[in-house]
Amino acid sequence: MEVLVIAAVVVLDQLSKILTVKLLKPIGTFPIIEDVLHLTYVENTGASFGILKDHRWVFMTVSTVAILAILILLIVWRDRLSPMGGFSMAMIVGGGIGNMIDRIAYGYVVDMIDFRLIHFAVFNVADSFIVVGTILLAVYVLFFESRNEHDQTAADC
Repeated sequence: MEVLVIAAVVVLDQLSKILTVKLLKPIGTFPIIEDVLHLTYVENTGASFGILKDHRWVFMTVSTVAILAILILLIVWRDRLSPMGGFSMAMIVGGGIGNMIDRIAYGYVVDMIDFRLIHFAVFNVADSFIVVGTILLAVYVLFFESRNEHDQTAADC
């Protein structure tokens, strides 16, 4: 299941970026809800949400290590992970791969979701999956993983 989630995230992310370049780049920005939510073409040379611009190789190295580490955990813990744990990790990996494709191909990441209501950084579909996957993983680790270990320990006694 995790492989399908990773593939789906990468496809959705890359499709959104192809459409952004084709349809949005020529016009720059398009308001969905004026001054609240716009689609805005941005070439992001920084990390997620534009942090630390122009450090491409640092992000590529850190991203590669993180993606590989999570993939290894997915393989090693395959029988132990709940569906939520595997799904959340797959979302993070898929988002990381989606952004890595852009960094390798273009030297920047295409961003387009411009939430202006709170003056937030422009981000993309991959960033969204990484953040949601991280939140789900934190919830899983904090509230479910320790319970599963406790239940397993009790069953072993």
